[in-house]
Amino acid sequence: MRELTLYTYFRSSAAYRVRIALHLKRLAYEPRYVHLLQDGGREPDFRQINPQGFVPVLVADGVVLTQSLAIIEYLDEVCPEPPLLPARAQDRAHVRGLAQLIACDVHPLNNLRVLNYLKNFLGQGEEACRGWYRHWIAEGFAAFERQLERRSSAGRFCFGDTATLADLCLVPQMYNARRFECDLSAYPRLQAIDGHCSRLPEFCHAAPEAQPDAAA
Repeated sequence: MRELTLYTYFRSSAAYRVRIALHLKRLAYEPRYVHLLQDGGREPDFRQINPQGFVPVLVADGVVLTQSLAIIEYLDEVCPEPPLLPARAQDRAHVRGLAQLIACDVHPLNNLRVLNYLKNFLGQGEEACRGWYRHWIAEGFAAFERQLERRSSAGRFCFGDTATLADLCLVPQMYNARRFECDLSAYPRLQAIDGHCSRLPEFCHAAPEAQPDAAA
């Protein structure tokens, strides 16, 4: 890959996942910032790139790629080191299942457009929206914790001895859970994994507070 452009927003957990992958793969990219609070991805130029108006979008050598998990798996295929999925098929399915638990079941219920709909169209107050957020975090994290218990995770990563797709999904969701003051005491394995990953340089460089648009 000669040229990578990432459309991103510092607080987007989906974009956060892709930033981690790019840093783990040691792939340089040009960031383009889409301020979701100001324009919500509705700018016509950006809609030409992604009709959904979502981030992340990765433009790889002129080819537009959308959806964070699809982007990460693309990067893993074209730049296989370090691998973000295990070697065995059943282990890959396990890691994908953990990742999708967050990306498909938890995150969509709690992202910005859902919270804005609750407030602006259903008339819910701030505390009701936070209660909604915390409920679905608790549901998802409890299931994730049980999955790790069943696999006897040692606590450094979700699976094995290196970061996988599951960690790339978990860490941004943990970040958001802390932003919304969720009680995380019932998830010791998740806290241990998040703590370990968040100290790694690749995760630190991808973190929201490290992004230039965080100061905008």
